[in-house]
Amino acid sequence: MNSPKQRVVVGLSGGVDSAVSAWLLKQAGHEVVGIFMKNWEDDDDSEYCSSNIDFVDAAAVADVIGIEIEHVNFAAEYKDRVFAEFLREYQAGRTPNPDVLCNAEIKFKAFLDHALRLGAEKIATGHYARVRERDGHVQLLKGLDPLKDQSYFLHRLNQAQLRKTLFPVGDLPKTEVRRLAEEIGLPNAKKKDSTGICFIGERPFREFLNRYLSHQPGPIKDDRGRKLGEHVGLSFYTLGQRQGLGIGGIKEKGAPRGGGEHAPWFVARKDLETNTLVVVQGHDHPLLQSRSLIAQDLSWTDEPPPFGGFGAKTRYRQADAACALTPGDGGIRLDFPQAQWAVTPGQSAVVYDGEVCLGGGVIAEAIA
Repeated sequence: MNSPKQRVVVGLSGGVDSAVSAWLLKQAGHEVVGIFMKNWEDDDDSEYCSSNIDFVDAAAVADVIGIEIEHVNFAAEYKDRVFAEFLREYQAGRTPNPDVLCNAEIKFKAFLDHALRLGAEKIATGHYARVRERDGHVQLLKGLDPLKDQSYFLHRLNQAQLRKTLFPVGDLPKTEVRRLAEEIGLPNAKKKDSTGICFIGERPFREFLNRYLSHQPGPIKDDRGRKLGEHVGLSFYTLGQRQGLGIGGIKEKGAPRGGGEHAPWFVARKDLETNTLVVVQGHDHPLLQSRSLIAQDLSWTDEPPPFGGFGAKTRYRQADAACALTPGDGGIRLDFPQAQWAVTPGQSAVVYDGEVCLGGGVIAEAIA
């Protein structure tokens, strides 16, 4: 961060990562301004929406660091650009990743535009990722802490956005960020990391979706077509899901006790035409394994990569898997030598060249 002194607008979320990011920038001599983004207001008086507490925390942090903070409401943009798309995807039987959309449409578009209007030369967030300039191009790199790397969620950022962005904690392990926060005396040094989707907070997910999606119950069947129960609506399930299916084991006639009949059930398919949820027993069932996928709605951080061998993630918390990238049906096709588990349409397939995040697309189809 030995860059010339600049006016940097930091997104302060109320969490420890963005707080330490702001402090590091101030230490480096930049003129730092904090912005708190309010992205959701439908039910922000409920027990699950923490935005009021988060703003109090963000303001307390700004006070300790000695920077100004502004509260900005992006709820209308969020509803139009992120939430509407999120619901459309769920209605279509896919499982979208709203954090990817939120970064592309709100944090690095609406927020960036707002910061530039305030005269910012750069924006900064508390994401665990890094940017590096090479031959006039800006690369998006993984965060150095492999357990916290968030480049997966940032893969839709383009050159113009990356050029304007700093990730001050991207070079640090989380343990060091927490240590610094305590040392500086930040009021949120011990605050728990937020989990869950930005606008849903810690609330029960199905209960939240219930208010927005039409739900038509239908049969739950196994891979042999036997009916095991009823589902509450296909939108409420995701591939690989194990909890909340409401079905017990099915015993084969004469099956020995202690056999595989009590293996857990997993969601393997959603058949929209017949409104059927297909479940299978056992984590390693063939219907949960895919060697190929098609991704569409592509977004690259720079030029599209050449066809050939890369690494890819089909979900956030997994190691890069070796794959071959070729043209696919309206997008790209990724072929994996090792089968991938529960590849889920609607999620992102993100392509890497070592530590460099190249971009990716939305999974349209998993090929068994």
